[in-house]
Amino acid sequence: MPYYVGMHIARALWPSSNGKLYQSIYLRESFRQDGKVKKRDIANLTHCDPAQIAAIELALKHRGDLTVLGSLDRIQLQEGASVGAVWTAAEVARRLGLSKALGPDFAGQLALWQVVARLLDQGSRLSAVRLAQAHAACDVLGIRRGFDENDLYENLTWLSQHQEQIEERLFALRRGLRKPELFLYDVTSSYLEGECNALGGYGYNRDGKKGKKQIVIGLLCDEEGEPVSTEVFRGNTQDTQTFGSQVRKASQRFGCQRVTFVGDRGMIKSGQIEELSKAGFHYITAITKPQIEALLSGGVLQMALFDDQVCQIQQEGLRYVLRRNPARAEEMAASRASKQASVEELVKERTQYLAQHAKAKASAAEKKVRAKIARLKAGAWLRMETEGRSLKLVADEQARQEAARLDGCYVLKTDLPETAASKQVVHDRYKDLTEVEIAFRTSKTAHLELRPINVRTEEHTRGHVLVVMLAYLIRRELSRAWVGLDLTVEEGLAQLATLCSMEVKVEGGASCLRIPEPRPASAALLKAASIRMPEVLPHLATRVVTRHSLPSRRQLP
Repeated sequence: MPYYVGMHIARALWPSSNGKLYQSIYLRESFRQDGKVKKRDIANLTHCDPAQIAAIELALKHRGDLTVLGSLDRIQLQEGASVGAVWTAAEVARRLGLSKALGPDFAGQLALWQVVARLLDQGSRLSAVRLAQAHAACDVLGIRRGFDENDLYENLTWLSQHQEQIEERLFALRRGLRKPELFLYDVTSSYLEGECNALGGYGYNRDGKKGKKQIVIGLLCDEEGEPVSTEVFRGNTQDTQTFGSQVRKASQRFGCQRVTFVGDRGMIKSGQIEELSKAGFHYITAITKPQIEALLSGGVLQMALFDDQVCQIQQEGLRYVLRRNPARAEEMAASRASKQASVEELVKERTQYLAQHAKAKASAAEKKVRAKIARLKAGAWLRMETEGRSLKLVADEQARQEAARLDGCYVLKTDLPETAASKQVVHDRYKDLTEVEIAFRTSKTAHLELRPINVRTEEHTRGHVLVVMLAYLIRRELSRAWVGLDLTVEEGLAQLATLCSMEVKVEGGASCLRIPEPRPASAALLKAASIRMPEVLPHLATRVVTRHSLPSRRQLP
């Protein structure tokens, strides 16, 4: 762990090719690591007003006692913006290479703020502008040019147009020359508000929002579950139709040569296997229940092979990895029992109603019960019989046992040779798909709230999804850092947001932000994430405004 030494203003003179002498001014911190004193630049103050630089030097001079500043002539102290959460997010983004991938220009800075804003508070572009007014966003990220929500919408277009370069830079910064040999890939969908989104369509809805258009989102992750690339497709795109572009990404954009793709059942079929074969890639996937039944009927598999230990069968260059999950089998048995109890309750209720209402039709009660059996997909082993005006539920035990025969059973299929991956490795790599599921759950509902999507154009939609993926990278890093603390990432960021700066204002308009010593709870979060807060920051006073006023009912009196 580095040992913090101090912070100071550093000045350097350097001659240019035209013979002139120029000066660079940096806010720099010193720390001791591995027995050596090292330095790191916090901010470039070269273009700051001399009065601002003087204010920073003054704050550093009196770092130990701010009350001294209050007694000095021409010095004002007032509450500054929140700095703890935005500094932490920005430092993690720098550590991950995200700042470098987005670039140092205005568009890259705005994009980074959109990512940080999504992490801190999941709202619209308008809310991101208002968030920048409450947090020291411009001071931390070095944004000197003012912006409003229209600039953020334009920035979504920029993100969409530069997505490939951003993803490739991130990939190179993280991996270097070490190419992954395994990719995890899955898709999800997200519903839309309104009918005007350019990519909206009606398709298989995973959100349970009937009657709403959606988009389909593909997420490509490396072997550690780290997102590498995301792609947005029209809402009526089938899962298999999204796969080809992922193979091309791996081979052409990321330059991978020996790759195994891991995809869920229904994702990698014959057409996708052919695409992988042409690229020289392998695959691991699961087969469907009808396919398992066909292999059992053909004698390739036997029920005795399904056990809680992994088993393997080879046939015609393919390997089938089998297992029965006892916990999953128990869950499915409990689910059937619950379904039967639910139908029995309805049968009892309808029978009592018929007994109490002589004019009620038994056919209507029968229809309602049969509809529920169909809805619960229990028709294979549950049926209803009538005796006069009484209803009776009959369970076919033999049919139930047949339906439960493959409970908890699953079969994986791969063309990887055993010399490349053992049966246990194949099994474990397929289970790694849960990393993609976690990313989807966190991005869609749990924290980052990708949905509902309110943007309309294709570029805005793609930019919005990319922002969420990049925010997930930061959240994932913080989650790992804070795993030993008894709080969520959301709670940790909320705690750090309470760390506010103190604005030191010199007569004449110059000011800087003095950062107080964090309270113990915030200090523990910073230490766990290996984050050092600066002692002082230049206050850029960047103009951040909104084009929309709050409704009168929400305005303070």
